[in-house]
Amino acid sequence: MKIVNEIIELRQQVSEWRKQGLKIAFVPTMGNLHAGHIALVTEAHRHADKVVASIFVNPMQFGANEDIDNYPRTLDNDQQQLVSANTDLLFIPSAQMIYPKGLDKQTYVDVPNVSVGYCGESRPGHFRGVATVVCKLFNLVQPDIACFGLKDYQQVQVIKTMVEDLSMAIDIIAVDTVREKSGLAMSSRNGYLTPEQLAIAPALAKNIQWLAQQIKSDHDFSGLIKQATHLINNAGMKTDYIDICHARTLQPANKDDKELVILAAAHCGKARLIDNLQVFL
Repeated sequence: MKIVNEIIELRQQVSEWRKQGLKIAFVPTMGNLHAGHIALVTEAHRHADKVVASIFVNPMQFGANEDIDNYPRTLDNDQQQLVSANTDLLFIPSAQMIYPKGLDKQTYVDVPNVSVGYCGESRPGHFRGVATVVCKLFNLVQPDIACFGLKDYQQVQVIKTMVEDLSMAIDIIAVDTVREKSGLAMSSRNGYLTPEQLAIAPALAKNIQWLAQQIKSDHDFSGLIKQATHLINNAGMKTDYIDICHARTLQPANKDDKELVILAAAHCGKARLIDNLQVFL
């Protein structure tokens, strides 16, 4: 695996691959990798000749009350995992390289509608930061495809919308959530959980699955959401939100919708966990 820290090195390598007629896939990450990230690399290999990954802890997507300095950084282990997954190139830029003018003077990308509500409401400015850095990384890597995990369902919709609206020639591939044996969605945030909280946390996925079964026969979505919220809170977590949405627009679902997604977030100790489940009626 080739490791590059400079934009010129990245572009030179990508240019060489392009001259050879090779197809390029991209997996952007913030590091602290787990099996869910590696599943993205594995999927990328199925669609392209070369796979580029990036590790960049993006300051623009952290809110005022979110401590970027405490975000776990495990670069040596991350590199080992990416080598084992046959990643061809790893790009590790600095914040100065990505935002040379500073965050306040940086051009940004706002994606309307799908970025509103849910994590967009709980974390103001988060999706602006995500869309901006992904847009910039897309411009640097110039991939044919890019892989993102469906655990961050709203993020995937934001990125798909951005790519469509800005006419980017990139195929976005959404990869299924990888889960622990307990059903808990794999996440870098799980590292914040104590053993006791790890025993509680799978209740989020369990109650999303319960809700998915209920909505197949009960269209009182509001009542079901109240029940699910109660169940999650009773399990020892604090629900941030749980909602039943149209799978593509993320607008609140109605009884006539056939493609749905349940979006949920809950606090478990220091960790804010998110999860989702698509439901087709």
